Amino acid sequence: MNMAQKRVLAIHDISCIGRCSLTVALPIISAAGVECAVLPTAVLSTHTGGFTGFTYRDLTDDLKPIVDHWKTLGLKFDYIYTGFLGSFEQIDIVIDIIDALRGRDTKVVVDPVMADNGELYGVFPPDFPKGMRKLCRKADLILPNITEASLLAGTEYSAGRHSVEFVEDALERLGSVCPGEVVLTGVNFDRGTIRSAASGSGRGSVYVAADSDADSYLGAAARDAKKKISYAFHPLIPGFYHGTGDVFGSALVASFANGKTLQRATEIAVDYTSGSIERTREAGTDVRFGVNFEAGLRKFSEDVR
Repeated sequence: MNMAQKRVLAIHDISCIGRCSLTVALPIISAAGVECAVLPTAVLSTHTGGFTGFTYRDLTDDLKPIVDHWKTLGLKFDYIYTGFLGSFEQIDIVIDIIDALRGRDTKVVVDPVMADNGELYGVFPPDFPKGMRKLCRKADLILPNITEASLLAGTEYSAGRHSVEFVEDALERLGSVCPGEVVLTGVNFDRGTIRSAASGSGRGSVYVAADSDADSYLGAAARDAKKKISYAFHPLIPGFYHGTGDVFGSALVASFANGKTLQRATEIAVDYTSGSIERTREAGTDVRFGVNFEAGLRKFSEDVR
């Protein structure tokens, strides 16, 4: 039995307060029994959502020297997982890093963090999606939300409720952006649409993380390398919670690294993310500080192995 530990390289910023990016990726991936190496793109005192006066230290000039040192060590990575990148320059550098560190069996996962709620983040110029498309072409798996999908693939943006046709058209179009697999997050179905998705031919399962009579569900749609589509949902929890995309992406990468199928990894990530949101909502804590993913790490560690 091969017990060699998997190694993930997470290329994200560090927001010292706010539970996102590397402060989420490192503990979640590590809890899954997977080594998580980090390549920080910037250091911020807090994340940028809901805070003012935060500090920002750009680490662009440090990326290449760090990787040059790693190359002298002969390091190998099973997964390279990218998140928030602050500029076109960083996109081009990360593409070069992928080319330098990618081995024959290395899988590249790109979370094209740049937009939400129908709008490109204000820190990015209008042509930023063009650069992100170039990075996505290097990926084996991309993790866009509905807004990012519209910017990457020219799909219509819809805040929800979504139809099966809308989601599956987006997945098809995203297939032209990434040659591998796609997980589309922020999918919003009502109960009837979930039943419709489950009855479609050629699909994987439609998974609902909690038995409920809720009218609205939020989750993800996955399209694997064989173009098989599966869904995973949880009853919609009202509100906006910072950092949930990073929780989801880190849980999915960790699950993947432990040999889970794309379908099962998506289900685990939806379970874990929705549980983190639920704990935060019940506690009534300030959502600017992210979600309580820590209290669910033990169960996640069991589920993912």
